[in-house]
Amino acid sequence: MKFEQFFFDRRIVAGIKAAGYTTPTPIQQQAIPMVLEGRDVIGIAQTGTGKTAVFILPILQRLTQGPLRRVRALIVAPTRELAEQIYQMSLDLGKNTKVRSVSIYGGVSKVSQVSRLRSGVEIVIACPGRLLDLVYDGAIDLSRVEVLVLDEADRMCDMGFLPDIRRILKLLPTRRQTLFFSATMPADIRKLADSILKNPVTVQIGKIAPAKTVSHALYPVPNNLKKNLLLAMLQQTPTGRVLIFTRTKYRARNLARDLEKRGYRAAALQGNMSQNQRQKAINGFRNGKYDILAATDVAARGIDVSEISHVINFDIPDTVDAYTHRIGRTGRAHKTGEAFTFAGQADEQIIRDIEKLLGTQIERRRLPDFDYGNFEPENQFPKRRSQTPQKTVSHRKQNSVYSNGRSNGSHRRSQRRR
Repeated sequence: MKFEQFFFDRRIVAGIKAAGYTTPTPIQQQAIPMVLEGRDVIGIAQTGTGKTAVFILPILQRLTQGPLRRVRALIVAPTRELAEQIYQMSLDLGKNTKVRSVSIYGGVSKVSQVSRLRSGVEIVIACPGRLLDLVYDGAIDLSRVEVLVLDEADRMCDMGFLPDIRRILKLLPTRRQTLFFSATMPADIRKLADSILKNPVTVQIGKIAPAKTVSHALYPVPNNLKKNLLLAMLQQTPTGRVLIFTRTKYRARNLARDLEKRGYRAAALQGNMSQNQRQKAINGFRNGKYDILAATDVAARGIDVSEISHVINFDIPDTVDAYTHRIGRTGRAHKTGEAFTFAGQADEQIIRDIEKLLGTQIERRRLPDFDYGNFEPENQFPKRRSQTPQKTVSHRKQNSVYSNGRSNGSHRRSQRRR
């Protein structure tokens, strides 16, 4: 199947070709026709499956007809990074049309956002808090919205945005098309979807689990040796860009600083940074200024960088869903990637939960030539006899459980010096 089969407006087709899109992904093949028909849609898919184009392209198609310079489509996203990513795609795909977009989020001045709204836009991509601020300021009118998109609805609920979402819904026309996207569908998300969608069609792509293009490895290590283990791993492992997740803002900031002191091109991404600082870090990571990004979970859903070869869980996440979203930053667009997780004995239960999701045991590894002191990785998280050793999908030869952890990949090294 080709994008030409959707019969988009020629100006949109030009944007699709300029973006290098040729063959629709599975969710695009299944969902775009439903959206073009005006149906309400529930899209359930992993990150990196191409869902943004599922709503951007039909919205552009709708807006090439009818009045301009009034808000006709509203896309609500949980993070500033994701809002900016969607906004950029709307610009790229719609650059040959007369449709205008604006991204709205906190952490930056309202002035430029209000100015863009006053100049007239058709698509608003917004985070809930700043959107409501501008509504109450009288800077935006949502009474003529024709299409509502809730992107990453489960993440919005996790972040406490559900009350804001309900306030926003009251400001919108009841007659509208609603598109609802989520990576998971727990009870509260299903209840929200049932309350706002009318006779929706559900499109689900694959099992809600990490992509098969990602291989997984577990490195047992005590907390006090994590940083030394990371440094040794970066020296030994050929990588592309590396995304490292930490549990706290403090740890992300300090880790990036320590890596930079050792000559690595590293940056931090965490919630205490201004929006300009955060965007600068993401852009630098995307364009190759930085090879390593140390981040808290604020980055888990907002980064779309296809060259990430490794995700390292410096601190194991609190939930299985968080693990899925973290490692969804690698192995994208049919490329392979690796997910390394540092874990101590207190993390055993979450490890078991992740392995249950994966349907197999994660390979345990010991980094060769690393001084573990009195700590013995082999005695941590023993194999369960009832489980089958993991059959990972990887771009390199896999070693057995408690292998030496060496990688034979041909990526450039992340420790490229300045």
